[in-house]
This record gives sequence, C-alpha cells and structure tokens, in this order.
Amino acid sequence: MRILLTTLNSKYVHSSLALKYLYMAAQNCCQELEVKEFTINNSRDYIFNELVSGHYDAVCFSCYIWNIRQTAELASDLKKAAPRCRILFGGPEVSYDAEAFLEEHPYVDFLIAGEGEISFEKWCRAFNGDGSYSQVPGLFFRDAAGIFAGPAQEAAAFASIPFPYSSFPCKADKVIYYESARGCPFSCSYCMSSIDRSLRELPVERVKEELSFFLKQEVKQVKFLDRTFNWQPDRSRELFAYLMKHDNGITNFHFEICADLLDEACLELLKDARKGLFQFEIGIQSVNRQTLQAVNRRSDSKAVLQKTKMLIDLGNIHVHVDLIAGLPFEDYASFGRSFDAVYQLGADHFQLGFLKLLKGTPIWQDAASFSYVWMDRPPWQVISNRFICAEELCRLQRIEEILDLYYNRGGFSRSLPWAIRQMNEGPFVFYENFSEYYYDRGFQHRSHKKEDLYRIFYAFGQEKNLGQVFTELLLQDLEQTMNFDAVKKFKRKGWNIR
Repeated sequence: MRILLTTLNSKYVHSSLALKYLYMAAQNCCQELEVKEFTINNSRDYIFNELVSGHYDAVCFSCYIWNIRQTAELASDLKKAAPRCRILFGGPEVSYDAEAFLEEHPYVDFLIAGEGEISFEKWCRAFNGDGSYSQVPGLFFRDAAGIFAGPAQEAAAFASIPFPYSSFPCKADKVIYYESARGCPFSCSYCMSSIDRSLRELPVERVKEELSFFLKQEVKQVKFLDRTFNWQPDRSRELFAYLMKHDNGITNFHFEICADLLDEACLELLKDARKGLFQFEIGIQSVNRQTLQAVNRRSDSKAVLQKTKMLIDLGNIHVHVDLIAGLPFEDYASFGRSFDAVYQLGADHFQLGFLKLLKGTPIWQDAASFSYVWMDRPPWQVISNRFICAEELCRLQRIEEILDLYYNRGGFSRSLPWAIRQMNEGPFVFYENFSEYYYDRGFQHRSHKKEDLYRIFYAFGQEKNLGQVFTELLLQDLEQTMNFDAVKKFKRKGWNIR
C-alpha cells in the first residue's frame, strides 16, 4: 500500500514538523510511506498532478488555518480523479467537531483529531489489514452505515516519540522546527493550547543531544515550537547556557518566551551570548488589565514591559514583540495606549496581529457575550465586537501596514524616531496620521520599491512641516540602506513620487 503524508506550508522556507513525526511513528509498519511538502503558493495544477500521478492508495493531509481551503479543494478533486484513493485529514484545523467536518466533506474518508503519532501508526496498521479502525484512538471514519469514532485519545508520552530529523535532511534553505515540550502552563482563551493543557517535556539531556545535531549540521535557524519555552526558568537557563557554550557561530535559535519569567540570573547569562545566536518572541498582546483578565492571561504588564526592555537593552538578542487587536475590553483608544507602551520598548520587530476565533477555544465558545462578528472562513479573523467596530479594525490594519513597511523592514532608523518626536503626539497617533496620508493618496494600490518609500515619507514630512532636519536624516537613512549607484540614481530623480 502506497501512503503519502503531505501538507501545504505557508512559505517555501517553512517545513512541516508534524509530517516528520508521523513518518517516524509509522515507518516500520508501512513499506511505501512517502512525505511530500508543497506550499500554498504552488500552482494548484502542479500539486494536483503530483497527487494523481503518484497512484497512492491513501493521501494524508495535515490541515492548518492557512491551508484548509486549498487542501479541501485538492482533496475533493483528488477523490474525483482517483475514487479508490482513501483520504485522511488531521491537524489543528480539523480536530474540533470532527464528526461534523466529515459530514460536510464527504470526500474525506478518515480524520484524526488531536496528536497523531499513536493514532496514525495504528491507522496505518488497520489500513494494511492488521486491526480495526474502531480501535484507533482519535480516529473518525465513515463506512456505508455512517460515521463512527474510535476510542478517546490520550496524550502520548512525548519522550517516547523518536527524534524526527534522524530520517530527514536539514536543508540549508529551510527553517528547522523543533519542540522540547508540548502543551502550555497558561490558558489564554484565544489559544488552541488552552484546550489541552497537558504539559510534557523532553529530558534536558536528550534536548542537548538533539540540539547538538543541528549545530553540527550548521543549519541557519532552529525555531522552537514550545508555547512558553522558559516556563521552567532553571531548565531554560541550562539550555541557553548549553547553546552558548557550543555556539557554532552560524545557527540562530528562536524561542517564544514569557518575559516576566526572566529572572536576574537568566538576564546575566544572556548578556554574554553571541549577537545573532538567540531570537526571542514575546507575546505582550495588551497592557489593558481588564483585557488580560478576560482572556485568562495572568502576566503582570508592568513586569512584562520592564523585563522586555531589559532584554532589548542587552543589545545582542533579536526581540520580536506582539500585540493582538480585537480582544475583549480593548477599544480603539485602549489599543492605542497598548501600542504606545510596546512601541517605546524599541524592539527589533513589532507585530500587530488581529484576533482569530479558533474553533473550540474558550473565547470562541464565549463569543456571544462579547458580541463577536468574525469571518465565515479561515483565518476566522474578527470583524468587530462590542468594544471596537469594523471600521476601527480596518484603520488598525492600515496602521499595521505602515508599521511593517517603515519600522519592521528597517531603513529609517534616524528619520522615523525624529519624525515621531517632532509631531509630539506619540507613536500611535503618528502611525495613524501616516497611514491616513498613505491610503488617502492611493499608495496602497501598488507595490513600492524601497526608494519609493523614502519619497512617500518625504512627501508626508513636507505636508506635516517636519523641516530640513527631517530631510537630512531621511537622506542619511537612504545612503546607509541603499548602494552607491542607487543613491546617485535617486538624487538624479529627486524626491518627487513618480
């Protein structure tokens, strides 16, 4: 029996850790088990032809918020082209209300809800005639009599699951995903981790051994999928120290951390890390106390901001901070205050995200109490609630675009801070004004080269009377960012937008 494990990643540089785990779990009971990864940007015909020409007996799709629509369309067409091919879905986007999903998608034969390693291995055996589908935990399946479910699934002993990269090459042009723990100690109501709070970690010595594998391979980046890497401060500090001691001068390690759990000993350790060794992502989400309480975040905003600032001030760690628009009790003005508090930290990257009501999460179940309106299709993004209207969220999306173009992508390190200080209304109001200018003049209707962004910013500065100093700082930024020939060409054309 030929079985294919596949998914549609969101970008080429991404790779699927889930497929590797599933392959390792079932390789001994399937002689012809393959893994193929695509992206949502691949041609639909290309993916379809690969699936059909493989003459598979079963195709197993890993489903996420970014790929479920395209995956469902591909699976439907595959079933038409190869009616005898069995189709299995799994992953977080189909794990909630699995029976209803099968009823709505008749071309899907099987669905595994929840973690897949144990279930997939048992399903493969049943598919090959060794066992019954009714005994596969977490499996939903259909036959002529209707839709049936196997026994309830229990979380796997994480330490029993093999290292997923022992059978797969670490490609130089891919981000390497890795997890040293599953689950989360926290219960944020908008997060899928709040549904299953079973927290399981790998032994520290095993983690060190597996990280040494990546260091020897000299991969570019290892991105930890641990929901809160530093939930045990002593454990995380020990692993940071190990990576610093064995640093190969090449590999970068990305972690999601909780800033207020950073203790003095950890900060003292991290100050000696090579610049570029570590990258930390810190989900601040809001500084509104009522908002944080409503979504079950127990973090202390003052401590989070203070520790994040201390981390940024070390100067050797790339720090990525997040806010979420659309949370309960966060109106437009309150979000502006959260924006200002986070922006002033001076992080390397500031992501302004928008709440997505994921099926099965507590906030999704309680959506009516906050009058949530959201998109009918993935990514299930919020349109409005009783605290913020649709138009205000659209304004925040415009601000997010300018923040990304001018802050996150870099190139305006002198002119941007000066302009914000000169306008003297705070970062949020500055970006609000700049985004209104950008959209009122229709700049959003086309893509722009980097040099065009300088011209647009200059024109905005002229309208706001930011003066000659602003122009000189903007020119210094341009000269530092662009090569000599590009600067000469820019000066010949001048500041006018063409």
